[in-house]
Amino acid sequence: MNELRVAMIIQAYLPRIGGAERQLAALAPLLQAEGCDVHVITRRFPGLAPFELINDVPVHRLPIPGPKFVASGSFTLSAMPLLKRIRPHILHAHELLSPSTTAVAAKRAFGIPVVAKVLRGGLLGDIAKLKRKFLGQRRMRLFRKYIDAFIVISREIDEELAEFGISNSSRRAIPNGVDTLRFQPVSSDKKSDLRRLLYLPDAPIVVYSGRLVAEKRLDLLIDIWPKIRKVHKDAFLLILGEGETERMLKERQTCGMEFRGAVADVVPYLQSADLFVLPSSTEGLSNALLEALACGICSVATSVGGTRDVIIHGENGWLVPAEQPAHLMEAILMLLSDSELRRNLGQAGRNQILQNYSLSSVASQLVSLYREIGGPQEFFPAKNQLLEPNLCTTFRES
Repeated sequence: MNELRVAMIIQAYLPRIGGAERQLAALAPLLQAEGCDVHVITRRFPGLAPFELINDVPVHRLPIPGPKFVASGSFTLSAMPLLKRIRPHILHAHELLSPSTTAVAAKRAFGIPVVAKVLRGGLLGDIAKLKRKFLGQRRMRLFRKYIDAFIVISREIDEELAEFGISNSSRRAIPNGVDTLRFQPVSSDKKSDLRRLLYLPDAPIVVYSGRLVAEKRLDLLIDIWPKIRKVHKDAFLLILGEGETERMLKERQTCGMEFRGAVADVVPYLQSADLFVLPSSTEGLSNALLEALACGICSVATSVGGTRDVIIHGENGWLVPAEQPAHLMEAILMLLSDSELRRNLGQAGRNQILQNYSLSSVASQLVSLYREIGGPQEFFPAKNQLLEPNLCTTFRES
């Protein structure tokens, strides 16, 4: 089978860590194994090299000088000669902002098919951000015209794209995936061993992993924790990750909780826990939630975004309303008190991941989509014309 060259365009990449970055880093080796020559094109942040191989994947970092609108245009312009040199068969943009703008510009210049993954829906989602941007509606019309397929990871995102007039055939449901061999349950004896190795207490452990940012609403979880400790006196809250709200959250820290920061490997921490909590006000499709479910941990999460597609309330997890700390506290208290329910929900959650969210399945679906819309052929015109004159308008709108 002929090799496919795929250029992944993403705002940031390793060593920067976020949901989109982690998902792409996990998928890249599987895509390579299925015959894809993967190149990552991203922004060059201070201290990072213009080019390096990360796990055998070429990572190209482009300059982003000046204020935001200049940086976006510079990134897009710098990508053109690079793409001409790489000559990809498919452009895969991760987010409907600068990455999709760059991909559409390249399609208009070179004719390369474009796949765009919408990372998040709701008030903080890709489409909501576009609506707030200058000429955002015009950009969306360009996306509708030039993007060959939109990858949606939740029903919420699918509905938002439909409202923008994106056809059914152009909307492709391919969720985030998780490595079910790496993220898997352990025995009770192994759990006890992990707790000793990680210096965690022999007590009910509630864990959160992910970015420490405002929309995760960890402040609500921290504020109710003293009340939970009144009922479960030895309960322990473990918070993994880092982000812009870390300092504020630590100032609210009380007894029975610990911040461990961005750990090198989250797996043993998840395997050590009894309950995973995701109190977000908005979500795309949380990789942290998928990882927790894959480890067989009972999970309680707010009923937002793609979480509602993964968790069936009372069957494979527990859903609570967003921004309702009383409901969150009630769910945590109830689940900490019922080990059999936790065990049953955890097993059902693991089964849901195995059936619908395995990383290998996601990689296969992506390769099928790439071959459907592109395939190993050359799209570059004979003329060495990099840019159409009207592309400059697109760059200014980034």
